[in-house]
Amino acid sequence: MREKVYKLLPHLFQNFLISLYNYSNNRIRYGGKYKNYRKIFKENSTLSLQQLKVVQKDRYKSFICNAIERSDYFKKKFNNIESPTDFSLISQLPILSKEDIRVNLNDVYTISKKGAVISKTGGTTGKSLEVYFTKEDYQERFAMLDNFRSNFGYELGKKTAWFSGKNILTDKDVKKNRFWKEDYIYNVKYYSTFHIKKDYLRFYIKDLIEFAPEFLVGFPSNIVEIAKYGIAENISFPKGIVKAIFPTAESITEVNKNIIESFFHCGVYDQYASSEGAPFIIECSNRNLHLELQSGVFEVLNKDNEPAQSGKLVVTSFTTHGTPLIRYDIGDSIELSTEVCNCGNNNPLVKEILGRIDDYVYSIEKGKINLGNVSNTLKDINGIIKFQAEQNHIDHILIKIIKDPKSFTTKSEDKFRQNWIDRVGSKIDLKFEYVSQIPLEKSGKFRLVKNNIKHLID
Repeated sequence: MREKVYKLLPHLFQNFLISLYNYSNNRIRYGGKYKNYRKIFKENSTLSLQQLKVVQKDRYKSFICNAIERSDYFKKKFNNIESPTDFSLISQLPILSKEDIRVNLNDVYTISKKGAVISKTGGTTGKSLEVYFTKEDYQERFAMLDNFRSNFGYELGKKTAWFSGKNILTDKDVKKNRFWKEDYIYNVKYYSTFHIKKDYLRFYIKDLIEFAPEFLVGFPSNIVEIAKYGIAENISFPKGIVKAIFPTAESITEVNKNIIESFFHCGVYDQYASSEGAPFIIECSNRNLHLELQSGVFEVLNKDNEPAQSGKLVVTSFTTHGTPLIRYDIGDSIELSTEVCNCGNNNPLVKEILGRIDDYVYSIEKGKINLGNVSNTLKDINGIIKFQAEQNHIDHILIKIIKDPKSFTTKSEDKFRQNWIDRVGSKIDLKFEYVSQIPLEKSGKFRLVKNNIKHLID
């Protein structure tokens, strides 16, 4: 009903509604203990690694105690485990999948829906979780996120362009080539991620230049499309306007990061978390990724669930008291680093966030080819605007391609095909389908890989 009313309102009133909606949400996000958490994170920013591990150990014990006391699921799950609160014995606790949590959700919850902050997660399986956060956890997560962004000058209220999955436009907006709405209270302009197509991108860039945001936040797959278009059309984005760009929700490759930075003339600083409440991994001014030990426990495990330098990520998050995540297989993978950073943040380093484990294509000849390697098939290729790999059969991959007729040649196709063969081998059938557009998901995100045969793979 509210959405129907919103669609009928004039543009100006829609902006007012968005402003009021954000004001209501931000009273929760930035109220309560938010300022206290910001103070704590600032004071703890120079703790030694040993001190950070002490904080992590203390928070772990308190968190597990709370889960056992308040969650029927974990009370039963840990009933026969000796010393479940002992951090050194964490490997004795069972690893939980998203399906484990989803099926037992009512017993997992430690708080009622009334008064909880609700976060709905989705995924490629179509299964979702309705996660309950306590207000304190919600405030702590925003404090941690804002503390990271403040390292690059960001504070709430500074002029920000935001690219998210909200469906905010009307047909009238599109007809007027107006692909944004504005929050007047917090100085945020929201740009639609459902209309990122070549016909419209010049309007995005023109408005971004006029709006002159200090920060860009949102899906990197959308921001890179704008940057690529601007570079291809020789549009000069003014230097010194944007101070930093913060990607959200999706993995970003080094290639795409470089494209964005070259167009907007500023750094792209990444962070990792999740809508269900994963602990944070943040990028520092030295361009290194740090585990944030104050936010949780990060276990990197191989296929036998043994500690490894590179493998699947299993997390225990200290900001999920309402829906505890304890040894939760979040479906991502990372590679740890043995190096030490001199930025002042003494948290351990991550060499690479490898992205979603289920974002891969499969080759009988070569196994799983991850998202980064799929993305890199574009290296040294001219004339491909966008592509998406879809695998519905074990021996066949469909690759949808949006090509630029001006620069795409037979040589481009041959090189692109060879790049794919280099990664998946020669025993798999590669079919190229040239299309005018590739639809986004309902969430507004673009999926580079759609793997529909995961059930056939061990």
